[in-house]
Amino acid sequence: MRITPTCALLVLFSHSAAFSQVGEPSPDAPPKSREITIPLVDLASDVSRQVIVDREAGQYLGHPTTLLLEDGKTILCVYPKGHGRGPITYKRSDDGGLTWSDRLSTPDNWSTSKETPTLHRVISPDGTRRIILWSGLYPARIAVSEDDGKSWSPLKPAGDWGGIVVMSSLVPTGQPGTYRAFFHDDGRFFQDSNQAQDPRVFTLYQTRSTGGGLNWENPEPILARPDLHLCEPGAVFSPDGSELALLLRENSRTRNSYIIFSSDSGATWTNPVELPASLTGDRHTAKYSPDGRLVISFRDMAHESPTRGDWVAWVGTYEQLRSGDEGDFRVRLMDNTHGADCAYPGVEVLPDGTFVATTYGHWTAGEAPYVVAVRFQLDELDELAEKASATESLKAK
Repeated sequence: MRITPTCALLVLFSHSAAFSQVGEPSPDAPPKSREITIPLVDLASDVSRQVIVDREAGQYLGHPTTLLLEDGKTILCVYPKGHGRGPITYKRSDDGGLTWSDRLSTPDNWSTSKETPTLHRVISPDGTRRIILWSGLYPARIAVSEDDGKSWSPLKPAGDWGGIVVMSSLVPTGQPGTYRAFFHDDGRFFQDSNQAQDPRVFTLYQTRSTGGGLNWENPEPILARPDLHLCEPGAVFSPDGSELALLLRENSRTRNSYIIFSSDSGATWTNPVELPASLTGDRHTAKYSPDGRLVISFRDMAHESPTRGDWVAWVGTYEQLRSGDEGDFRVRLMDNTHGADCAYPGVEVLPDGTFVATTYGHWTAGEAPYVVAVRFQLDELDELAEKASATESLKAK
């Protein structure tokens, strides 16, 4: 019987694992091609798929994270009033993202958030269900809800450490109440120094909680490279649970994005491998569709992409991701009108297979960015991809 991606979480971390150590940089293979040859489906002009989550004239609204509750229809969304920092704004949808509440009340000190907030479901060893909200830089802080987001604690330091985009990813380990989380830092915020390293070194970190997400161990580095600025790890399990992959933004913009793999519960990791141009971008967020394929949402930063700087998604299998294949097709979800300032997405999958992808961007030229959700199902995109492929074939003749 095939193990579903959800069940896979219980397979991968079935035994305890030590933290890995930072390895020496290894010689990289020749640079990957910057060409993208798979079809592009363009949904940017299909306003029927778009739902405005929040918009305020003259106010920058950015960098949302979402969380779908177990009822399959309630979605929580948090985002800062500002570029990556500012007071945390909070909304809720009770109908799978079709409509959204007014802005909800939050603890007073959520206004002091210094970074992009992220949401994660955690369950304690005794079965208590919680949602935790992270706010990064130094010190990394967490807030907790034990009533599915109806009320929240203030932000409190998780330890004497910090980082950037805390937490990019958080995964269960299979042991009750135990979770592993991933983030990065460039030397400025891990300690209370606020001084960049020279040369600048991006370090990936992982930390562990054994108490249902309330307490976190001191983070340990898993990768540090001065030649590649690898950051914002986006986690995805293989379908059978035997492997965990982290997709990585390459912030120096000299190469494509990268990926690393662990087959021993995160104790060790492979050397980073460059991804195809079709997966090159920032803040990868991956979810499985009911048919077993992956949808990975991100900011397109491929060097020669016609949609560079826009909000896109990649569709393909884990096997294609693992082998470095370009994938089945790409999707432009929305057209960003100002540089590359968009797309720190939340991606949720409803019980009927509908994807609800949510992010910020400059969706209206000359106006402040705002938060929008886009809805789609893969069978719809498959048909559009076939048409796009046929059109390209005719052009080539």
